[in-house]
Amino acid sequence: MTRINTNIQSLVAQRSLRSNNAALNQSLQRLSTGLRINSGKDDPAGLIASETLRSDLRAIDAAIDNATRADTIVAIAEGGLQEINSLLLELEELVDRTANEAGLTNDEVAANQLQIDSILASINRIADSVAFGDKKLLDGTFDFTTSGTTVNEATGQAVNHFNNIEIHSAKIPAGTFRQVTVNVLQPSTVGLLSSVLGGIDGTGALTGALGNSTTLQIRGNLGSEILSFASGTTAADMATAINASKELTGVSATASAAAGGAASLIFQSTTFGSDAFVSVNILENEGTGYTDAMQINTTQAEGTDGSVTINGSAAVVQGLDASVRTGSLAIDLALTSNFAGDPTNPTQTSSFEILGGGAVFSISPTVGLAGQESVGVKDVGTGNLGSVGAGFLSSLGSGQANGLAAKNFTVGQRIVREAIDQVSSLRGRLGAFQKNTLRTTINSLNVAKENVTSAESAIRDADFAVETSNLTRSQILVQSSTMTLQLANAQPQNVLALIG
Repeated sequence: MTRINTNIQSLVAQRSLRSNNAALNQSLQRLSTGLRINSGKDDPAGLIASETLRSDLRAIDAAIDNATRADTIVAIAEGGLQEINSLLLELEELVDRTANEAGLTNDEVAANQLQIDSILASINRIADSVAFGDKKLLDGTFDFTTSGTTVNEATGQAVNHFNNIEIHSAKIPAGTFRQVTVNVLQPSTVGLLSSVLGGIDGTGALTGALGNSTTLQIRGNLGSEILSFASGTTAADMATAINASKELTGVSATASAAAGGAASLIFQSTTFGSDAFVSVNILENEGTGYTDAMQINTTQAEGTDGSVTINGSAAVVQGLDASVRTGSLAIDLALTSNFAGDPTNPTQTSSFEILGGGAVFSISPTVGLAGQESVGVKDVGTGNLGSVGAGFLSSLGSGQANGLAAKNFTVGQRIVREAIDQVSSLRGRLGAFQKNTLRTTINSLNVAKENVTSAESAIRDADFAVETSNLTRSQILVQSSTMTLQLANAQPQNVLALIG
């Protein structure tokens, strides 16, 4: 080349030097930051994918923290319930010991009542004091709220068809409510036996009473009783005697008689469902024929469980109790006998609304109804443990209907045992929520975190082996480009040889 105004070789060397310097700087940046993508220009598509994965990682971390926090809260509540369970066991022991009336002095009974009062106060104190921060856990704060009344579609009248509503979990969209519709397709029945009394007078006419003395053994869900009846006892008097013992046997009786026919005595269990039964055996009968005493159509009969749907899902029915477990609703209902046990009105419908409440935990990376889990924790104070039918725990206090002075020991024991079942059931439900929902969710999220982190690292992190090789290559090329530029800049000086 003999031109000096334009040095093409120098331009080529400069371009190569700039390119090699850029590559060297990029390698140095990646090695110093540990990232392959430091800005959008490094890999636009990779940057988008990486930032999406980073967002997922933040959501997963938050979900893990939320689930861990939920596990802690549930553990605190379960600890309080454990202590209440222990108090209830001590309470039953006191009731059972006091039932031994002849073996205790009045002072001992009074001392036992003082202990019962103290236990009831302790249960209320625990229910009001167990908390996580400023949130009470066992006083009903985390129980679901309902509309409470329903409408009978047949009559249009507002009635309450539910003795008890216990909602374990429900997913309720924000600002709305969830309607629960209960359809009784077939009512539950009681165990039912019928008998006729065959006493006659001197003219041969039916008297509506026993013709001879009779001894019956009556058994039901609660126990058995042997009753003896003299000749001439009417069906109404027999029913009165049987009903006087129904708290011991679980069997009641009604008397009826068709015009001009034999007097009949109907035995039935006081409870509904397949677990309910009534058994009547004639142990002694001085008569020899049907017209001398009484005749029973069969010796034992069982009740049946009905058929109920809740929001279209088939419910598990046991007597008058119905429950359903779905992804959006888990609920136990104690239905009234005139709703779920009325053979004269076998098909009925009722509904109520769940307005909100419950302990709602967001344990999914995606915030929304699908990622929420809720659990209902009822008030475990003495005014709520028990049931409408049996009575509540508070009734065992001094001066109350089932205090020791009232000597309703059978009822008291049932109330305490029902309370124990309720607390134990709540503990088991919370434990299942911890084990099968929270712990499994935490484990699953940790696995997801590992996989997402691996994917994000593969896209964004620098491979040091590759970048070290690139650095070495760029260093050599920069040095070579620098030497080449030096030679290219020196070459035009050869023109001076042409100028003498």
